Amino acid sequence: MARPSTAHLGVDLDKAGKQVGFISIPHSPHEDAWGAVRIPICVIRNGSGPTVILQGGNHGDEYEGPIVLGELIRDLDPATISGRLVILPAINLPAVLAGRRTSPVDGLNLNRTFPGDPAGTITQQISAFVSDVIFPIGDMFVDLHSGGSSLNILPSAIIEPAPDPAHRRRNVEAVLAFGAPLTVVIDNLGEPRTSTACAVRAGLTTVGTEMAGAGTVSLDALKICRQGVRNVLAHAGVLLPAAAAPAAREPEAILKIPGQAGFVFATADGVFEPCHPLGTMVRSGQEAGRIHHLADPSRPPETLRYGADGMVYGHRQPGRVVLGNCCAVVASPYEGSLD
Repeated sequence: MARPSTAHLGVDLDKAGKQVGFISIPHSPHEDAWGAVRIPICVIRNGSGPTVILQGGNHGDEYEGPIVLGELIRDLDPATISGRLVILPAINLPAVLAGRRTSPVDGLNLNRTFPGDPAGTITQQISAFVSDVIFPIGDMFVDLHSGGSSLNILPSAIIEPAPDPAHRRRNVEAVLAFGAPLTVVIDNLGEPRTSTACAVRAGLTTVGTEMAGAGTVSLDALKICRQGVRNVLAHAGVLLPAAAAPAAREPEAILKIPGQAGFVFATADGVFEPCHPLGTMVRSGQEAGRIHHLADPSRPPETLRYGADGMVYGHRQPGRVVLGNCCAVVASPYEGSLD
């Protein structure tokens, strides 16, 4: 049951055809006494079939997902689907408009607020609406991310772990159907406040992505994302299989970020120089990069080392770092159970 909320939904979730409207959440900043944050939403429904929720713009500096979902809203004919699509192309609208990871309204990271608070700040109200109103009608949730402006990540589809073996298998099968070049298990060190973790708790088959990043739009990642979304919709039975490309992926190809050891953090302020391009196979203890102290050339650079064996999966994008910034990420072969 949805918690009491002042959010207003401007579309009918049960109506056939295509509707484009807004989720309006009252917002009264200094500049606007009776304003609202208007989050775009599209519902496309035809016949019987599952409900797939597609979300982009969870972080406002991640662009491939919102672009692909905007194209889907404009181009998809309701007659070509069987079921219902609920498309949220810019769910964290204040952050999307600002091109920022966190909301300029309250400074919060939407993906660390689920299941939200309908009486909280704007970001908390957004996650509460998704948790209380959107997730309960869904069968599958697809959350499209990239590395944003602070990280460049190899384009990949992401498995959100599920404690139930049957649910875990559904997640794995849907992620493999996406057909990305890499498949990676990411549990965010057990973080329960992400949208995908919340979707899993709600029982939804859950698919995530990391589509490059670096604060730009990657043409390669955009191509992967466009086809991957259609692949997973065909896998769900909502879209005709002819719209998808066969995704021949084997479970052995799955990687995982191996906990804290998979992250290389800055040990000082300075400028980070990586030692290896993305995709390089590295060993624990091997030099990962150096942090240079440009204001003090007599001071030798700090040496950073990998804490795990595996593939260099992500790099810090801006050269300048401060203590604690994530400079590199390693993904190792996944050795857990898929069943």
